[in-house]
Amino acid sequence: MVGIKKFIRTNERIRVPEVRLVGPQGEQLGVVSSDKAREIAAQSGLDLVEVAPQANPPVCRIIDFSKFKYDQEKKEREAKKHQKQGHLKEIRLKPNIDEHDFQTKVKQAIGFLNKKDRVKVTLFFKGRQMEHIDLGRKVLDKFITETQNDGQIEKDPTLEGRMISLIIAPRKGNRPEGSNQKQAQTPA
Repeated sequence: MVGIKKFIRTNERIRVPEVRLVGPQGEQLGVVSSDKAREIAAQSGLDLVEVAPQANPPVCRIIDFSKFKYDQEKKEREAKKHQKQGHLKEIRLKPNIDEHDFQTKVKQAIGFLNKKDRVKVTLFFKGRQMEHIDLGRKVLDKFITETQNDGQIEKDPTLEGRMISLIIAPRKGNRPEGSNQKQAQTPA
């Protein structure tokens, strides 16, 4: 079950001298002392809940705390449901890759980026290829320039043992592949 991640002050835990009070139906009751606000909440049989502690004075609402918690958790679940989780796809290269194979890998990476997935590009060195790391870096630089319209570097290229890897994230303005992209056409 999803819980509220931040601590919410209620009733006696609210220790500021004055609060901006919102009533049970959402009506503004103005700025009142904390004691007066607690008194009004107790008369209505509800809790005094601090909803905006960063405001000056803090905003408190008269509401049933368990209902407030439930509503907050519901909002969090709804927000989580609408988040798109991008996956991390991996593309493997070698320093002596042929041009056609390279272009195929670039197209594959662009396809992943257009689907809002992040791409981890890994370049492997075998045996004596480690003496020519500069060739591998040139291949990665070329890969970065080929994909720069669709992605941006999230993690710079780093040498880890016998491989160089980097992560490319999709650009914010990209649309996922297959989305309805209607173009305005003038009648001929």
